Amino acid sequence: MNNITTILIDDEVSNLKGLEQKLGKLFPDITIKNTFQKPEDAIKLLKKEQPDLVFLDIEMPRINGFDLLAELNQIDFQVIFVTAYNEYAIEAFKQNAIDYVLKPIDDTDLVIAVNKAIKVIKTEKDIESNHKLVTLLSENISNNNKIIVPTAKGMSFIPQEEVLHLEGYDGYTRIHLIDKTNIISSYNLGKFEKLLSTNFFKCHKSHIINLQKVRAFENEGYILLDNAHRVPISKTNKKAFLSLFS
Repeated sequence: MNNITTILIDDEVSNLKGLEQKLGKLFPDITIKNTFQKPEDAIKLLKKEQPDLVFLDIEMPRINGFDLLAELNQIDFQVIFVTAYNEYAIEAFKQNAIDYVLKPIDDTDLVIAVNKAIKVIKTEKDIESNHKLVTLLSENISNNNKIIVPTAKGMSFIPQEEVLHLEGYDGYTRIHLIDKTNIISSYNLGKFEKLLSTNFFKCHKSHIINLQKVRAFENEGYILLDNAHRVPISKTNKKAFLSLFS
């Protein structure tokens, strides 16, 4: 829970003070960076810097909580809506809120909502930290001869010459190896594309091949790799691929 920051937005100063006191008592490790009565002031801050968590009143004069979010080009924080009206709940979740709490705020409800937010924030921070570590390691491995693959168990360090083909699907990447095994990574294909050497070629929006393993090109739109591994090639990439061998 270290280093989690939040701001509170509510047009009623008594509500701000009450929520601030509850958070101080129940979650002393959360840092309250700012409190805002005017949503316009909160928008200015959120366009410049964003905390991990925002407590946002829905019913405010001039700009309500939903309109405030609509003013932002990017939302990189979790939202807990605070409202006196239960009928806002469905709309709150349409806005991808982590949760909502009703006024007057009950301690138990607040703890449940905040713990849910903490879990999501911690997961996202772990992923971001892992991505930074992988990038740093990739930049410093001699000759860039290995692919660093984040996996569910940790990281795998795979010599690039052992890779036949990388296949992207549903935001994940399946890495096919010469020993006919494969590894699944939570990295998308685009992330790996930046880490690979020039021995690799993106032949399709969902496929990257190791050019050193190419054995044949098939006119119907496939590339044959070692181990009889066939990979589709898009029409738009066909000319660029064939020019590599001319």
